[in-house]
Amino acid sequence: MNFSDPKSNVLQLGLRENMRIADLGAGTGHYTLAAAAALGHGGRVYAVDVHEDILNHIRTAAHQKGLRNIETVWGNIEKPGGTKLRDHAIDAVILSNTLFQIEHKQQLIAEIRRILKPEGKLLVIDWAGAYGGMGPHPGHVVSEHAAEELFITAGFHKQKDFRAGPHHYAIVFTAP
Repeated sequence: MNFSDPKSNVLQLGLRENMRIADLGAGTGHYTLAAAAALGHGGRVYAVDVHEDILNHIRTAAHQKGLRNIETVWGNIEKPGGTKLRDHAIDAVILSNTLFQIEHKQQLIAEIRRILKPEGKLLVIDWAGAYGGMGPHPGHVVSEHAAEELFITAGFHKQKDFRAGPHHYAIVFTAP
């Protein structure tokens, strides 16, 4: 199956050495690993997830790939302060295949605003549809338009959008 390509998608953020990146709802860690590889030795990627077993998987994968710039954080991205990251400490946030799962979207957006530096970047990647059960339940899909509206209403500025694979959209925003 052909899904989104984390390596090419994270390059849309213009990653540079010494950046601090947060992968919120890191899941399988594909975006965490791709961002860590793109940053080189100087930067740091924080993989934040509520599932400890997933974070263990990411730590193992990072070790196997020789990536030492990943820090896993057991946290709840839907709660104020839930990422455990400092205010305005993050250069870019990755939110991949996560938005459709979020119950408290406004709290997530507030947490992203809290941790992102002013003019920091946000990459939102999510399912464009349900695809006969391959993606999320049809009632949980957050359309590209709805995602755009959520973040623009919260003060983010849309920088660009692109296809993140045959079943996913992507939007890059800058923080206010």
